[in-house]
Amino acid sequence: MTDRRPNILLILSDDHASHAISAYGSVVTSTPHLDAIAERGRRVDACFCTNSVCTPSRASILTGQHSHRNGVTTLHSSFDASLPTFAGQLQAAGYRTGIVGKWHLGEGEGHDPQGFDHWEVLRGQGEYFDPQLLSPEGVEIAEGYVTDVLTDRGLAWVESLEGEEPWCLLIYHKAPHRNWQPDRAHAGLHREPIPLPRTFEDDYATRSSAAHLAAMRVADHLTPHDFKIDPPEDLSREQLVRWKYQRYMEDYLDCVAAVDDSVGRVTQWLEQRDEFDDTLLMYSSDQGFFLGDHGWFDKRFIYEESMRMPLLVSYPRRIEPGPPMQQLVTNVDVARTILDAAGVEPHADMQGVSVFPQLCGATTPTQDAVYYRYYENDDRESHVLAHYGLRTERYKLIYFYNDGLGHPGSSTRRFVPEWELYDLRADPSEMLNVAHDPSYAEVRRQLTRRLWELQAELGDEPHPDQSPPGPPPLLHRRRATP
Repeated sequence: MTDRRPNILLILSDDHASHAISAYGSVVTSTPHLDAIAERGRRVDACFCTNSVCTPSRASILTGQHSHRNGVTTLHSSFDASLPTFAGQLQAAGYRTGIVGKWHLGEGEGHDPQGFDHWEVLRGQGEYFDPQLLSPEGVEIAEGYVTDVLTDRGLAWVESLEGEEPWCLLIYHKAPHRNWQPDRAHAGLHREPIPLPRTFEDDYATRSSAAHLAAMRVADHLTPHDFKIDPPEDLSREQLVRWKYQRYMEDYLDCVAAVDDSVGRVTQWLEQRDEFDDTLLMYSSDQGFFLGDHGWFDKRFIYEESMRMPLLVSYPRRIEPGPPMQQLVTNVDVARTILDAAGVEPHADMQGVSVFPQLCGATTPTQDAVYYRYYENDDRESHVLAHYGLRTERYKLIYFYNDGLGHPGSSTRRFVPEWELYDLRADPSEMLNVAHDPSYAEVRRQLTRRLWELQAELGDEPHPDQSPPGPPPLLHRRRATP
C-alpha cells in the first residue's frame, strides 16, 4: 500500500465493439495488447453506454452525467465545456491534465476543452491520414496515420512534464470509426473469410417497427463509398452481401489492429518509465457497434452489441488480477471511478457510482439496473426511433416512444409507441421479444415500475405517452448511493 496518487491514462476508441477484442472472446480478431491489460488487471463484462452516439457518450464520460442532465442528447448537441468534469476535478487537485485525439464536442469559445493543461484535438470526426489538430495555438496538419500521431503526441506531452505531481492523459482515438481506413502496416491482416454472426439473418419477426425501419443493414445500406472500391461485377445478391460484409470487417478490424499496437506501445512506454504499477490504465470505447449482428452495422440501439462498451483496467499497485467483473457499470460511472482511484472528491452534480472498490475486489453490487435513452428520432442517417429503457442483470425493457421531441435531425413523422422485453438469460442474442407474452406479464409490470423509479432517481421524465406502471413491485432495489 502506498500514499502515492496514481497517474491516470484513459485510452478511448470510437465504435470499438467488445466482441472485436479477443479478451472478450472475439472469433474474428486477436488483440494481444488489449488482452494484456485484462490479464494484468480486470475485464469488466457488464459495462454499458447510456446513449449510444459518439457526442453524448463522450459528454457522459467526462461529466459523469446522463444526457438529460448535461444537455448533450444527440450528435448535434452543443456541449458546455464549463460543466464540471473529472479532468477539471483532477486539475484542481494538483494533477497535470492533457487530452489528445477525438474531442467531437464542438469547437470554439465555450466548446473547446476546459480543465486540461494541454489539449490537441481532432477537428470534427478527424481524418485517418494527415489529420488536422486543433490546439490553443491554432490548427496544424499532423503528418502520418492518425492512431500513431495521437499516440506520439500524448506520450510526448507526458515526457515534457517536469516535477513529481501525478498526471492524467486521455488518448482518444478516431479508429475504428466509419469510413474505415487502415494504414499500410495493418491493411490486409484480416483477409481470411470472416464468419457471419449467427444473427445476421435476423428477420425481426417479434420486434417492434423500429428494427424494421432502421437503415443500418449491411446488405442494403453499406455502399462502395464506404470501401473506396467497387464490388466485382455479376455478383448475385447473396454474393454481394457477403462481399460487403467481408470488406467492412476487413477494414474495421485492420483499424482495430492499429489501435491494439498503439496500446502495446503505451504499456511498454509505461514499463520503461517504471510507472506501469502506479498508473490507472483504462481502455474503453464510447459505445459498442454492430458487426453484422442482426444484419446491421452502426450503433444507436439499446441492444447489447450497440450498448455494451469494452472496459479493461489495470493498476497493479491497487488492483489485483482477478476474474471478469460482472457488476453493472455505465459510462456515467467512469468519472466517479477515476476520481475515487485518485482520492479526489467528485463534483456534487456528478451522477453514477464509483466502481473502484469492485475493481479492487469488492463483491458488493453497484446498482440493480442501468438506464438508457436515445433521443434522435427517425434521423436522416440511420432512421432509428427514439427510445429509452433499462437493463438489469437478467432483463431488458425498452419503450420506443418514437416522437423525438423536436430534436435536431428528427423526422416529423409519428409512429405508434411500442414495447420490447428480452430475457437475457434465456435469449442472450435478443431474438425473441416477450413484451406481450402472458408468462412475462408480472416481470414487465415490475420492470416498468423500476423504469419510472430510475427515471425519478436520475431526474429524467417518462414520455407523456407512457401509461402509469401500476402498483409498486416486489423487486429488491440495490442501487448504491453516490
